[in-house]
Amino acid sequence: MDKVKAPGIRERIRQQAVELLSANPAGLRYSELFRQLRDGPPAFNGGTISSTIWNLDVVLPSLVWKPSKGLYRHADFNEAEASTEAVARVTPNQHKVREDQFYAPLADWLKNEAEEVTLALPLGGNIFRDRWGTPDVIGKRESKRSDVIKANTEIVAAEIKADTMQLVTAFGQACAYRLFSHRSYLVVPKQANADEIARLDALCEISGIGLVTFDAEDVKAPGFSVLVRPRSHQPDLFYTNRYLALIEGDLFN
Repeated sequence: MDKVKAPGIRERIRQQAVELLSANPAGLRYSELFRQLRDGPPAFNGGTISSTIWNLDVVLPSLVWKPSKGLYRHADFNEAEASTEAVARVTPNQHKVREDQFYAPLADWLKNEAEEVTLALPLGGNIFRDRWGTPDVIGKRESKRSDVIKANTEIVAAEIKADTMQLVTAFGQACAYRLFSHRSYLVVPKQANADEIARLDALCEISGIGLVTFDAEDVKAPGFSVLVRPRSHQPDLFYTNRYLALIEGDLFN
Protein backbone atom coordinates (compact mmCIF):
# COMPACT_ATOMS: atom_id res chain seq x y z
CA MET A 1 0.00 0.00 0.00
CA ASP A 2 1.41 3.40 -1.03
CA LYS A 3 2.14 5.87 1.74
CA VAL A 4 0.56 9.32 1.55
CA LYS A 5 3.31 11.91 1.36
CA ALA A 6 3.11 14.48 4.17
CA PRO A 7 2.79 18.09 2.98
CA GLY A 8 6.04 20.03 2.96
CA ILE A 9 6.69 23.14 5.04
CA ARG A 10 5.78 25.56 2.23
CA GLU A 11 2.55 23.73 1.49
CA ARG A 12 1.62 23.86 5.18
CA ILE A 13 2.35 27.60 5.28
CA ARG A 14 0.10 28.14 2.27
CA GLN A 15 -2.67 26.02 3.79
CA GLN A 16 -2.49 27.98 7.03
CA ALA A 17 -2.43 31.29 5.15
CA VAL A 18 -5.58 30.34 3.24
CA GLU A 19 -7.31 29.41 6.51
CA LEU A 20 -6.38 32.78 8.03
CA LEU A 21 -7.70 34.64 5.00
CA SER A 22 -10.89 32.60 5.09
CA ALA A 23 -11.43 33.77 8.68
CA ASN A 24 -10.86 37.43 7.75
CA PRO A 25 -13.37 38.62 5.10
CA ALA A 26 -11.75 42.07 4.90
CA GLY A 27 -8.43 40.41 4.06
CA LEU A 28 -5.02 40.77 5.71
CA ARG A 29 -2.13 43.06 4.90
CA TYR A 30 1.14 41.26 4.15
CA SER A 31 2.65 42.28 7.51
CA GLU A 32 -0.35 40.99 9.47
CA LEU A 33 -0.50 37.70 7.56
CA PHE A 34 3.25 37.27 8.11
CA ARG A 35 2.91 38.00 11.84
CA GLN A 36 0.08 35.51 12.37
CA LEU A 37 1.95 32.78 10.50
CA ARG A 38 5.15 33.50 12.41
CA ASP A 39 3.52 33.60 15.84
CA GLY A 40 1.28 30.59 15.19
CA PRO A 41 0.14 28.16 16.23
CA PRO A 42 1.73 26.46 14.47
CA ALA A 43 4.69 28.84 14.31
CA PHE A 44 6.76 28.94 11.13
CA ASN A 45 10.21 30.32 10.35
CA GLY A 46 10.10 33.97 9.26
CA GLY A 47 12.41 33.55 6.28
CA THR A 48 10.42 30.61 4.92
CA ILE A 49 7.15 32.48 5.41
CA SER A 50 8.42 35.50 3.49
CA SER A 51 9.63 33.48 0.52
CA THR A 52 6.38 31.49 0.45
CA ILE A 53 3.57 34.05 0.73
CA TRP A 54 4.91 36.98 -1.32
CA ASN A 55 3.27 35.56 -4.48
CA LEU A 56 0.44 33.64 -2.80
CA ASP A 57 -2.11 35.04 -5.26
CA VAL A 58 -0.04 33.71 -8.18
CA VAL A 59 0.55 30.25 -6.70
CA LEU A 60 -3.06 29.83 -5.51
CA PRO A 61 -5.11 32.02 -7.90
CA SER A 62 -8.34 30.11 -7.23
CA LEU A 63 -8.08 30.71 -3.48
CA VAL A 64 -6.29 34.04 -2.99
CA TRP A 65 -6.46 37.41 -4.72
CA LYS A 66 -5.03 40.88 -4.14
CA PRO A 67 -7.55 43.72 -4.47
CA SER A 68 -4.73 46.22 -3.88
CA LYS A 69 -1.01 46.34 -3.19
CA GLY A 70 -0.03 44.43 -0.06
CA LEU A 71 -3.58 43.25 0.72
CA TYR A 72 -4.48 39.55 0.49
CA ARG A 73 -8.09 38.34 0.47
CA HIS A 74 -9.69 34.92 0.16
CA ALA A 75 -11.35 34.31 -3.21
CA ASP A 76 -14.69 33.69 -1.47
CA PHE A 77 -14.85 37.40 -0.66
CA ASN A 78 -15.29 39.25 -3.93
CA GLU A 79 -15.69 42.98 -4.55
CA ALA A 80 -19.45 42.97 -3.98
CA GLU A 81 -19.09 41.33 -0.57
CA ALA A 82 -16.24 43.69 0.31
CA SER A 83 -18.50 46.67 -0.44
CA THR A 84 -21.23 45.22 1.74
CA GLU A 85 -18.73 44.73 4.52
CA ALA A 86 -17.58 48.35 4.22
CA VAL A 87 -21.18 49.49 4.77
CA ALA A 88 -21.50 47.23 7.79
CA ARG A 89 -18.37 48.75 9.36
CA VAL A 90 -19.99 52.21 9.59
CA THR A 91 -20.98 52.25 13.24
CA PRO A 92 -23.83 54.25 14.78
CA ASN A 93 -21.26 56.48 16.54
CA GLN A 94 -19.91 57.62 13.18
CA HIS A 95 -23.30 59.08 12.28
CA LYS A 96 -23.71 60.80 15.64
CA VAL A 97 -20.51 62.81 15.24
CA ARG A 98 -21.06 65.72 12.89
CA GLU A 99 -18.42 66.22 10.24
CA ASP A 100 -18.12 69.94 10.91
CA GLN A 101 -16.98 69.15 14.46
CA PHE A 102 -13.65 68.05 12.96
CA TYR A 103 -13.00 71.30 11.06
CA ALA A 104 -11.42 73.17 13.98
CA PRO A 105 -9.28 70.19 15.14
CA LEU A 106 -8.05 69.75 11.56
CA ALA A 107 -7.18 73.45 11.27
CA ASP A 108 -5.28 73.24 14.54
CA TRP A 109 -3.44 70.10 13.40
CA LEU A 110 -2.41 71.64 10.09
CA LYS A 111 -0.93 74.63 11.89
CA ASN A 112 0.56 73.27 15.10
CA GLU A 113 1.43 69.63 14.44
CA ALA A 114 1.89 69.20 10.69
CA GLU A 115 3.21 72.80 10.52
CA GLU A 116 1.91 73.06 6.98
CA VAL A 117 0.42 76.53 7.49
CA THR A 118 0.98 79.62 9.59
CA LEU A 119 -2.77 80.28 9.80
CA ALA A 120 -5.74 77.98 9.19
CA LEU A 121 -9.47 78.67 9.13
CA PRO A 122 -12.41 76.24 9.34
CA LEU A 123 -14.74 77.03 6.43
CA GLY A 124 -17.20 74.51 5.02
CA GLY A 125 -20.64 75.50 3.83
CA ASN A 126 -20.89 77.46 0.58
CA ILE A 127 -18.68 80.46 1.27
CA PHE A 128 -17.10 80.28 -2.19
CA ARG A 129 -20.59 80.38 -3.73
CA ASP A 130 -20.25 77.90 -6.56
CA ARG A 131 -20.77 74.21 -7.26
CA TRP A 132 -17.04 73.47 -7.19
CA GLY A 133 -17.32 73.57 -3.43
CA THR A 134 -15.71 75.26 -0.50
CA PRO A 135 -12.86 73.50 1.36
CA ASP A 136 -13.60 72.46 4.92
CA VAL A 137 -10.34 74.08 6.04
CA ILE A 138 -8.18 76.63 4.25
CA GLY A 139 -4.84 77.99 5.37
CA LYS A 140 -1.90 80.06 4.27
CA ARG A 141 1.82 79.52 4.67
CA GLU A 142 3.97 82.62 4.93
CA SER A 143 7.61 83.15 5.80
CA LYS A 144 8.41 84.40 9.28
CA ARG A 145 10.18 87.72 9.77
CA SER A 146 13.11 85.79 11.23
CA ASP A 147 13.51 83.63 8.09
CA VAL A 148 16.66 84.49 6.16
CA ILE A 149 15.19 83.26 2.86
CA LYS A 150 11.64 84.41 2.23
CA ALA A 151 9.22 82.18 0.33
CA ASN A 152 6.10 83.14 -1.56
CA THR A 153 2.75 82.83 0.23
CA GLU A 154 1.12 79.44 -0.34
CA ILE A 155 -2.53 78.44 0.06
CA VAL A 156 -3.43 75.04 1.52
CA ALA A 157 -6.93 73.52 1.24
CA ALA A 158 -8.32 70.44 2.97
CA GLU A 159 -11.42 68.29 2.49
CA ILE A 160 -12.48 66.02 5.36
CA LYS A 161 -15.11 63.29 5.18
CA ALA A 162 -16.49 61.44 8.19
CA ASP A 163 -18.78 59.29 6.03
CA THR A 164 -16.90 56.31 4.59
CA MET A 165 -19.42 56.08 1.75
CA GLN A 166 -18.42 59.51 0.37
CA LEU A 167 -14.71 58.92 -0.25
CA VAL A 168 -14.86 59.12 -4.05
CA THR A 169 -16.77 62.41 -3.82
CA ALA A 170 -14.24 63.72 -1.31
CA PHE A 171 -11.34 62.84 -3.61
CA GLY A 172 -13.00 64.76 -6.45
CA GLN A 173 -13.40 67.79 -4.22
CA ALA A 174 -9.77 67.66 -3.09
CA CYS A 175 -8.75 67.55 -6.77
CA ALA A 176 -10.91 70.61 -7.50
CA TYR A 177 -9.19 72.59 -4.74
CA ARG A 178 -5.90 72.33 -6.62
CA LEU A 179 -7.36 74.88 -9.01
CA PHE A 180 -6.80 77.67 -6.47
CA SER A 181 -4.49 76.21 -3.79
CA HIS A 182 -0.81 75.32 -3.84
CA ARG A 183 -1.43 72.15 -1.84
CA SER A 184 -4.56 70.09 -1.23
CA TYR A 185 -5.35 67.51 1.44
CA LEU A 186 -7.90 64.70 1.56
CA VAL A 187 -8.74 63.59 5.12
CA VAL A 188 -10.65 60.30 5.53
CA PRO A 189 -11.70 58.00 8.40
CA LYS A 190 -9.28 55.30 9.43
CA GLN A 191 -12.41 53.14 9.83
CA ALA A 192 -12.76 53.01 6.03
CA ASN A 193 -12.23 49.72 4.22
CA ALA A 194 -8.53 48.92 3.79
CA ASP A 195 -8.96 48.48 0.04
CA GLU A 196 -10.60 51.93 -0.25
CA ILE A 197 -7.73 53.56 1.63
CA ALA A 198 -5.17 51.72 -0.51
CA ARG A 199 -6.84 53.00 -3.69
CA LEU A 200 -6.94 56.55 -2.35
CA ASP A 201 -3.28 56.22 -1.38
CA ALA A 202 -2.38 55.35 -4.98
CA LEU A 203 -4.61 58.07 -6.47
CA CYS A 204 -3.26 60.75 -4.14
CA GLU A 205 0.31 59.75 -4.93
CA ILE A 206 -0.43 60.09 -8.65
CA SER A 207 -2.32 63.38 -8.39
CA GLY A 208 -0.14 65.11 -5.80
CA ILE A 209 -2.87 65.34 -3.17
CA GLY A 210 -2.04 64.78 0.50
CA LEU A 211 -3.82 61.88 2.22
CA VAL A 212 -4.52 61.87 5.96
CA THR A 213 -6.52 59.41 8.08
CA PHE A 214 -8.30 60.17 11.35
CA ASP A 215 -10.59 58.60 13.95
CA ALA A 216 -14.07 59.63 12.82
CA GLU A 217 -15.55 58.53 16.14
CA ASP A 218 -13.45 60.72 18.44
CA VAL A 219 -13.65 64.50 18.07
CA LYS A 220 -11.45 65.08 21.13
CA ALA A 221 -8.62 62.92 19.82
CA PRO A 222 -8.94 62.46 16.02
CA GLY A 223 -5.35 61.24 15.73
CA PHE A 224 -4.64 62.72 12.29
CA SER A 225 -1.96 60.66 10.51
CA VAL A 226 -0.28 61.45 7.17
CA LEU A 227 -0.16 58.65 4.58
CA VAL A 228 0.79 60.75 1.54
CA ARG A 229 2.27 64.25 1.61
CA PRO A 230 0.94 66.72 -0.97
CA ARG A 231 3.09 68.11 -3.77
CA SER A 232 3.22 71.85 -4.11
CA HIS A 233 2.24 73.27 -7.52
CA GLN A 234 1.32 76.59 -9.05
CA PRO A 235 -2.48 77.08 -9.06
CA ASP A 236 -4.42 79.30 -11.43
CA LEU A 237 -4.04 82.67 -9.71
CA PHE A 238 -7.22 83.97 -11.31
CA TYR A 239 -9.23 81.52 -9.20
CA THR A 240 -6.95 81.91 -6.19
CA ASN A 241 -7.62 85.64 -6.09
CA ARG A 242 -11.30 85.22 -6.89
CA TYR A 243 -11.94 82.87 -3.97
CA LEU A 244 -9.60 84.43 -1.44
CA ALA A 245 -11.21 87.83 -1.98
CA LEU A 246 -14.25 86.36 -0.20
CA ILE A 247 -12.25 85.58 2.97
CA GLU A 248 -9.45 88.10 2.68
CA GLY A 249 -10.28 89.83 5.96
CA ASP A 250 -10.09 86.58 7.94
CA LEU A 251 -7.07 85.04 6.23
CA PHE A 252 -4.79 88.04 5.77
CA ASN A 253 -5.66 90.59 8.50
